[in-house]
Amino acid sequence: MTTALPAGPSGKLRSTYRVLRSPFRDFPRWAAKYGDPFTIPTVNGTVVITGDPELVKTIFAADPDLYGPWAVDALGPTLGQRSVFMLEGAKHTRERKLLAPPLHGDRMRAYADVIADVARRRFAAVSGASRVVTLELAQQISLEVITRAIFGAEDDARSLALQAGVLGLVESSSPIMFFMPFMQKELGGFGPWARFRRKFVALDELLQQQIDRARSKPGADVCSMLVQSRYDDGEPMLDAAIRDELRTMLFAGHETTAITIAWAIDLLHRHPKALERVHAELEGLGPDPDPEAIAKLEYLDAVCKEAMRLYPVVTEVLRVLRAPLVLGSIEVPAGIGVSASILLVHRRESLYPDPEAFKPERFLERRFSPFEFLPFGGGNRRCIGAAFAAFEMKIVLGVALLRHRMVLLDDQPARPVRRNVTMAPSGGVPIRVTDR
Repeated sequence: MTTALPAGPSGKLRSTYRVLRSPFRDFPRWAAKYGDPFTIPTVNGTVVITGDPELVKTIFAADPDLYGPWAVDALGPTLGQRSVFMLEGAKHTRERKLLAPPLHGDRMRAYADVIADVARRRFAAVSGASRVVTLELAQQISLEVITRAIFGAEDDARSLALQAGVLGLVESSSPIMFFMPFMQKELGGFGPWARFRRKFVALDELLQQQIDRARSKPGADVCSMLVQSRYDDGEPMLDAAIRDELRTMLFAGHETTAITIAWAIDLLHRHPKALERVHAELEGLGPDPDPEAIAKLEYLDAVCKEAMRLYPVVTEVLRVLRAPLVLGSIEVPAGIGVSASILLVHRRESLYPDPEAFKPERFLERRFSPFEFLPFGGGNRRCIGAAFAAFEMKIVLGVALLRHRMVLLDDQPARPVRRNVTMAPSGGVPIRVTDR
């Protein structure tokens, strides 16, 4: 065993730029050149990266107290210091216990009709249009689902105000803010960070209004459940903590679902046999199926998983070490980051033969372990909204494909490009939508 970090590219700014601009190109190149694991220096710290499932297992199975959240200085001012993403140790575990129930099981399934209704209305509204950008449409659907099911907006005016607040914050964000925290300067009220902070405050005011509504008139939404929830010691969540968690659900949730829906539509319409199989599976449910029945379809589920395998929305699972970690034949010292590379695991030839091909059947032919398929991360910091996101994307896709025909308007397949922390299809997948 050695304490020397494995080889990798040099230069913090150059490596950060390449992570920012071209991870799908450069991560496989670095792994091929330096081996697995390899080390990259970044503005947010040095990281040891692996795409080996055995080493991923080591990272995910380690004592949770061994890790802290990555890039606190970069993400903290955006998500909030009370966000579950920022917490660690006992505080992190305590927070997850309150957040998990509304996003799983019967409570999650109670939102099926809301999701289906939003998808029907939004797709019907663009049917017949000459050009629709799938990612924008999917984002609108996801945002409305969040404002109604998560934030608890009961009327169109409130929902639209929240959607506008969310979009204002997202559109004012920049990848540079997250990857280069020294750019988070207000500069006397001017510049991108000052603009972002104004949008942040405006959305926070809207979120507080929803918290106040939930306290006076609780509903079945997640915001109401958080207002009513109690920690083990009987203490309620502070309003500031609820706002941070709602904002985290927004950032972690709406783009994940929208981006995967866009990729799935692009991939299905470039693979007619797969599209035909999805249509047959949907039509087997009848003309107006229960949304929960759509979410249980096996091939549709495999399509979503294959889209997430090929094009993970977030390419890395990053954590910083509080104590040394033995990772294979090396000991990584405290203070260094470790990364389970979703991108490298999902493109691993030994796991996924012909890894760049779209083959949903992979997920019908075998079951992959949490260290072999990890679109939502893993271990005790796995995305808390993973089940909700998967549930939503299947219902939206199923409703859309059952009711509409789509034609791709770009001859060339989309390629993954950086939006902020996430990677999305270039051009947003423009389509023409008509009724079936």
